[in-house]
Amino acid sequence: MAVVGVVGLGNMGRGMALSLKRAGHDVLGTDASAAARSAIAAEGIAVFEGVGPLCARADLLVLSLPTAEIVEAVVAGPGGVIAHARPGLRVVDTSTSHPDTTRRLAASLAAQGMAMIDAPVSGGPKGAITATMTMVIGGADDDVAAVEPILSDMSAKRVHVGSVGAGHVCKIINNLLCAAHLLTAAEAMRIARDAEVDPARLLEGLNAGSGRSGVTLVNLPTWILNGAFDSGFTMALMRKDVRLATQLIAKLALDLPIAQETARIWSESAGSIGDGEDFNRIVELQLGRM
Repeated sequence: MAVVGVVGLGNMGRGMALSLKRAGHDVLGTDASAAARSAIAAEGIAVFEGVGPLCARADLLVLSLPTAEIVEAVVAGPGGVIAHARPGLRVVDTSTSHPDTTRRLAASLAAQGMAMIDAPVSGGPKGAITATMTMVIGGADDDVAAVEPILSDMSAKRVHVGSVGAGHVCKIINNLLCAAHLLTAAEAMRIARDAEVDPARLLEGLNAGSGRSGVTLVNLPTWILNGAFDSGFTMALMRKDVRLATQLIAKLALDLPIAQETARIWSESAGSIGDGEDFNRIVELQLGRM
């Protein structure tokens, strides 16, 4: 069993920390929020106010943070991971971050004898707490192999997609597809509704055919048609991920009109759907408040 430090104890980080503890690891945690630290401490996780004690004791650091900017501050900022460098430490970033940021931080960590692996996750808070997440992983073969036993205790499926940064490229593409699929699925439901077809029957038909997607298989029945809208993933987070996709597309000088339209709709939706709302509420642009 390993000593694992978890940086970021929000919806996802909390679940990952508890899954690792349940698997028998010695888990240490930190978060900028005192409330988050107190909540996880009540569940038996040793918590600290900064990353220093985690760097000193942990065999592996797991980052679960909301933006690339915060990841960079935690790794390279004053009092961050590099300031407490311990050769041999491996840092696994499960956040959805920018691949350029990841590669830059990986180089800085390597100069101090540490390694970075990007392993962004899918599966939401439920996947984190039940260790059923999927990870797409970027990193050197030996680093990925070294952390595999620990990652297997917090996820059900792991796909090594390439070198450092490749995981974040893959996750950005995944979330762009999810953002687009929510829009097209909402339009499909609108067609069915106006054509007087039962949405539940439509969904059954779609999921038996080639038009199915993760949105029709999971999002619609789990969080949308039942009015739950409690996935644990916000509009703000998906808007951020779509912006990351837009930045990557621009850097690659690609002309992708469907991605461009998807980004426009998600950006403009801020006028009617607040950042704190569940990201599945984007369907209400077509279907109205549910």
